[in-house]
Amino acid sequence: MSSRRLNPSDWELMLCIWIIVGSVCAFSQTPSESSQKASVGLYTASQAEAGAKLYASYCAACHGEDLRASTAPPLAGPKFVESWSPLKSGAASGAWNSSLDDVLFIIQTTMPLGNPKSLSPDEHVAILAYILQQNGYPAGNTPLRADSPQLKTTTVQSQALDASAAAQPAPAFIPGDAKNVPVGQGPTQADLSGGQQSGKDWLYHTHDYSGSRFVPLAQIDSSNAKQLQAVCAFQVGEISNFQTGPIVYQGTMYLTTAHSTIALDASNCRAKWRYKWEPKDREPWGAWNNRGVAIKDGRMVRGTLDGYLLELNAETGALIWARKVANPAEGETFTMAPMIYDDLILIGPAGSENAISGWVGAFRLTDGSEVWRFKTVPGVDDTNSDTWKNPTGIKLGGGAVWTPMSLDMAKGELYVAVTNPAPDLPAGLRPGDNRYSNSIIALDVRTGKLNWYKQTVPNDSHDWDLTQVSPVFSTEVNGIKRDLVATVGKDGILRTIDRSNHETLYETPITTLKNVEKPVTAEGVLVCPGVLGGVEWNGPAFNPGTNLIYVGAVDWCWTFYSAETARYIPGKDYMGGSLQEADTSQGWITAVDAASGKVRWRYQSSRPNVAAVTTTAGGLVFGGELTGDFVVFDARSGDVLYRFNTGGPIGGGIVSYALKGKQYVAVTSGRPSPFWVDKNSGSPTVFLFALP
Repeated sequence: MSSRRLNPSDWELMLCIWIIVGSVCAFSQTPSESSQKASVGLYTASQAEAGAKLYASYCAACHGEDLRASTAPPLAGPKFVESWSPLKSGAASGAWNSSLDDVLFIIQTTMPLGNPKSLSPDEHVAILAYILQQNGYPAGNTPLRADSPQLKTTTVQSQALDASAAAQPAPAFIPGDAKNVPVGQGPTQADLSGGQQSGKDWLYHTHDYSGSRFVPLAQIDSSNAKQLQAVCAFQVGEISNFQTGPIVYQGTMYLTTAHSTIALDASNCRAKWRYKWEPKDREPWGAWNNRGVAIKDGRMVRGTLDGYLLELNAETGALIWARKVANPAEGETFTMAPMIYDDLILIGPAGSENAISGWVGAFRLTDGSEVWRFKTVPGVDDTNSDTWKNPTGIKLGGGAVWTPMSLDMAKGELYVAVTNPAPDLPAGLRPGDNRYSNSIIALDVRTGKLNWYKQTVPNDSHDWDLTQVSPVFSTEVNGIKRDLVATVGKDGILRTIDRSNHETLYETPITTLKNVEKPVTAEGVLVCPGVLGGVEWNGPAFNPGTNLIYVGAVDWCWTFYSAETARYIPGKDYMGGSLQEADTSQGWITAVDAASGKVRWRYQSSRPNVAAVTTTAGGLVFGGELTGDFVVFDARSGDVLYRFNTGGPIGGGIVSYALKGKQYVAVTSGRPSPFWVDKNSGSPTVFLFALP
């Protein structure tokens, strides 16, 4: 909700969850006052006029001049009602009919984006008055105040929409036509298991089950990288956030947006098919983003923002089935790319900031039916939990999953990055380690049984999600071969853990660390990294030839303010405090010795680095910047060998593959999210690069 320059910045995620207001339907009073709702004016016309000017300055860039921008949930129209009451989610009638006081609280504590303290209480109220006006709510003669009693008695609901939703609940399962089920298509399980050796295809979000982001191709190398040329570009044609990580199989590339799934010819950018999902339930964060698909046996699977697993025929794009497996009424939403192993689809929901009780689950590839589900924060509902004490009896939650998993195939061990606890900031209100928040958990991939875990940030007070649990790799350390897994998150530290004895081999900072041990107070503490610091949704790459790990990072400090109490509003940001961004930020790509943790080289970017990094047998590292530049580095020295401006910030995947003897590099460009753009938002576009 800010049209000033948004200094670099998801948090999958989310400080700015766009949960403000807007409905063409009127807000209604509590039952005893319902007869007055058409005649009582809560604000004055002059307040709305002042609010219009403030909205233009601080809100319109994200929410649109007409309050209906497609890049953020609209502030006008029926979608507002869905964000403040679970109309199609099966909840009890009126269970989420929040008050206007709840709406104002969210505005005051989260808006403008990254700097809510920049506006006074009267200015926040004026913006609310303007939004009410734009939704047909009448003006009156008495000014609206932050303490106006009507704010607590006026609820957010629409009887018309309630009735419609009750008649049309979200379906639990949607079957496709039986003829859409593929026969005799790939990739097979053998293909996926051998993905680490594949240069022809890019079969998983992070290239292969190990999450190596390493491509055994050397046609493009340090001697000829400067000759790279753009081969073609595909404009997605949607105004949306674009964080997708492409999958490539036998010459077809698969991409996603919030609602669309697209197949392209991976040699010339020509579209093969497009499937658009029409949401069946509420989307807790609106049309936020989706990071990609998984593919096996001719079936292509993705999650949806309204809690469905969706399976399509990979060749035709036809629907095979859709099954609702998450609960958006509780704030659960899918943003991550799933993993497919054998006959299992592996995925977990985002939504820690909504205080969900997180989980990761396995579902049948044939029909989406549940096989197992592991609770990532099992103590949140247990008043006797040693790691989740609750002295004041508040709502506890968190433990969402929104970034790629990895797999040790020999052990059948699945690695999952579990994110922050909630409420996010007041750690003193939830004493204990808050198990398994901010942990790598190692599960038996077939049963979901916990093998072991390692917590990186116990009792977190900074929203420092663990975001990455890859690469999974082996290297010699002091002459002894060690089987390792790298972890990194928003706390800005690369940790490498022994997969056998679970010992942490080293901890290497990959961004600025400041005041990390200081407690968060009501007065505020400037801390680096901030709530959007460290490593976000794209993780490290490992090159066995150089024995280096390459990781992109955000360097951005924030001031954290903790509240004495935590106010829980269902489905909304549950921060337990507020945040304020620092004025400056930058980014890094760092090369770290995989055996010792020593930094070998660093590249500094003028903007945070949230794009993927990919490395190759040709001795290269591919990266992207929010400036729009696609950059090629020498993997050993860090020297920049090639640079090309795509015209939009790069925040999604960068992948490489080979077709008919030619090596390609695909780069996703354009508006990663409102956190990570300023004047240059770009439009979602895929570029292909190759040698002449």
